[in-house]
Amino acid sequence: MQNRRAAILPILLLSVLGASFFGVLLMLRHSSNRVYNLTLATGGKNGQYYAFGETLAKVVNHHHPKIQLKVLETDGSLENIELLNQNKAQLALVQSDVPLTLSIQLVSYLFPEVFHLVATRNSGIQTVSDLQDKQIAIMPEGSGSNQLFWQLSQHYGFTTGSFEAIPFAPDDAYTALKNGYVDALFRVLTLGTSGMTQLLQSGENILVPIDQSAALQLFQPALETSEIPRGTYNGSIPIPPDNLQTVSVRALLVTREDVPELVIHEIAKTLFEARNELVTLNPQAALIRQPESLQELGFSFHPGAKRYYTQDDPSFLERYAEPIGLGISTTVLVGSALWQFKLWLQRREKNRADLHNMEILNLLDQIPKIDDVDHLEKFAINSSNCLKRWWLSSIAIAFLLSLFSPLVLPGRLPLLPFVIGRLY
Repeated sequence: MQNRRAAILPILLLSVLGASFFGVLLMLRHSSNRVYNLTLATGGKNGQYYAFGETLAKVVNHHHPKIQLKVLETDGSLENIELLNQNKAQLALVQSDVPLTLSIQLVSYLFPEVFHLVATRNSGIQTVSDLQDKQIAIMPEGSGSNQLFWQLSQHYGFTTGSFEAIPFAPDDAYTALKNGYVDALFRVLTLGTSGMTQLLQSGENILVPIDQSAALQLFQPALETSEIPRGTYNGSIPIPPDNLQTVSVRALLVTREDVPELVIHEIAKTLFEARNELVTLNPQAALIRQPESLQELGFSFHPGAKRYYTQDDPSFLERYAEPIGLGISTTVLVGSALWQFKLWLQRREKNRADLHNMEILNLLDQIPKIDDVDHLEKFAINSSNCLKRWWLSSIAIAFLLSLFSPLVLPGRLPLLPFVIGRLY
């Protein structure tokens, strides 16, 4: 019975191992054939987020047919965060000033978005403070631009009763300013867009500087000091006529933490290694940059993105090759010296043993010559001294040889000077 059990046990073990192996193979095959359908929350159809989202989806789908991105029109950053939290979207474009929940992680920094405050020439608005008692077209509620406008106005001491802020869709806001329904327009967007260019080239509107960026950063660290370069919106008659101080915020591509690492790694890879295709379809892609630090602004990067950004970092061995080499060389030299010392001790032990043997033989030769008490006492003293020297020498040699055992070395080191003294 016991022999039968002993024969069955290996068969069962082999069966379990075989089943596990084929299970892993099936999982890998299923993973390699899986198509990932993800929703990318962007912004309004006429806005930059939606346009960039379509560009990203097209290029990603081209390079990775098993990653299908569906572009979703939304009202902007705040709604996009809600869609991610509800798992109605797996990727989203948001502004860097929008707070992220713990379940949302960063994929990449995108292009900078610049504060544009545009006023009609006859409005008398030359600074932000001149918005008092004016009518201002702002972006829809739920958009990043809308939220940033209220942060800006609060910094300048405005309240909701200081002016009339009217939410519009982007195109409707441009129309309202052109037709004189409002005195000014505020929008956060990238430089050089066609709608803003047409608005400023009409000659009826001007750009208003925002010159307190450093103070604004104290309350909103995601903001960056920026400027609109001279001639951005017209070169022959420069618009603006000089570099214009303003503030910017950076667009981000974010994702849910439960999106597979492989998928996010390939999307991050596409952003930087298919840059030419992205720029051809959307020039704003030229402004995308890799993070200087994975702790920049305190964002948590998705593991897939982190793996892409750190792939060129030197390995542990590469980073510490020189100190490791020095340590190995030093260890070899010290080990060689200790080995030679051990051999010396062993030779010394043999020499001392030979010397003691000779002393013992001499003592044995003296025994027949003992003929009185004086000779006997002298023989006893010589014998005692010989045995004492032999005993102390043997202990000392044994002790020193035992030091080569790392388990006993620390406890015996304090006795080392005494023992060496016994040898000389």
